[in-house]
Amino acid sequence: MRIATLSIGDELTRGQVIDTNAGTIASLLLMEGLRIQRHVTVGDNESDIIEALGYLSRISDAIIVTGGLGPTADDLTSRAAARATGRRLVVHEKARTHVRTMSGRLENLIFCPLNDKQAMIPTKSELIANPNGTACGFYFMHSGTFMFFMPGVPSEMSVMLRESVIPFILERVPRKRVIRSVSMNLFGPCEAEVDELLLGIARPEQGLTLGICVTFPWMKVTLRAEADSDNAADALLAPAVESVRQRVREYCFSTGDVSIDAVDAELLRMRHLTLALAESCSGGLIAKRITDISGCSAYFSEGIVTYSNAAKSRLLGVSEELLATFGAVSTECAAAMAQGVRLASGSDLGLAVTGIAGPDGGSLEKPVGTVFISLATADRCLSRHFQFNGSRDEIRTMTAWSALDWLRRYLLESDGGACLE
Repeated sequence: MRIATLSIGDELTRGQVIDTNAGTIASLLLMEGLRIQRHVTVGDNESDIIEALGYLSRISDAIIVTGGLGPTADDLTSRAAARATGRRLVVHEKARTHVRTMSGRLENLIFCPLNDKQAMIPTKSELIANPNGTACGFYFMHSGTFMFFMPGVPSEMSVMLRESVIPFILERVPRKRVIRSVSMNLFGPCEAEVDELLLGIARPEQGLTLGICVTFPWMKVTLRAEADSDNAADALLAPAVESVRQRVREYCFSTGDVSIDAVDAELLRMRHLTLALAESCSGGLIAKRITDISGCSAYFSEGIVTYSNAAKSRLLGVSEELLATFGAVSTECAAAMAQGVRLASGSDLGLAVTGIAGPDGGSLEKPVGTVFISLATADRCLSRHFQFNGSRDEIRTMTAWSALDWLRRYLLESDGGACLE
């Protein structure tokens, strides 16, 4: 089945809002063995909507439309759908009842007669129930193409998609392909390095594809197998997954949607270790990521942002002599910070970062992007020099991620650096 999406809204075409609906639709349909053929986005312009519907209906078996079903003057989707397909726009009594019922239920929403605009539906349409909002969706067939219309609010759209639209489509797909996929998350190498490492694994002619998606500062490698049966897809995918694991083992921090923070959290729990942080150039970004994980109090003791030299001395015990001799951005200072925060907190591990995030403060000897990371344990202190490029935000982000990845690698030493599931 050839399926397309049409996203409607000036906020999308102006870049004010990111269109997550198209991605959600594509992802959920792919899980059912169905592919999106095209994504199209237009603004709140009636003629543009009509033109897009006409174009997509000529090349698609189904169009999933989101946006423009609200009560305001710029919500033109229903009227455009009616005009594009030669239908009249009429008040649908069941839709009006829904609008008024939901208006009374939703907090802080007082019913306004203008909301009745949301009950104006093209004739010969069937409603799509919306349990979370006032605007019902609707669908109909036109010239052999199913057209589904849903609100643009993601929390409303996704439920309607799962409960109504996808089941409707699946009932009418005579035979669909089985698609299996596995994603692995990597940090460290560049895209070209990963591409070279994984050369030869994909076999598109057999239904096995490989994609690399970069989302700074990490990347996702996705293997996808497509076949006529579950067993055939699994048999195609399993050996390819193992091959990827072996080739990117050093860089892979998780599979699926597991974040690097969650990986560190699980490893700290498994090892029964506690952690304290001392941050300078990252300004608390590492602590923020650590504490984003629920239950972090079981392994995270404290985090200190010691930006000034005085703070490094007062809170972490970094000597003034060390700072004068080596500077605040140095291996020696990072090590002293890590050891100091570990001792001050009584934690098993002390992790520290210090560097120059820019855009000012660099020198020939220590340019912007110079960062030192140290990890202190009861019997040793590991330190490393990094050189990052980019904006201030990018350098700070890379610092935080590098520290978290370095912690992960240390905690995995006994497991040979295995990719945590």
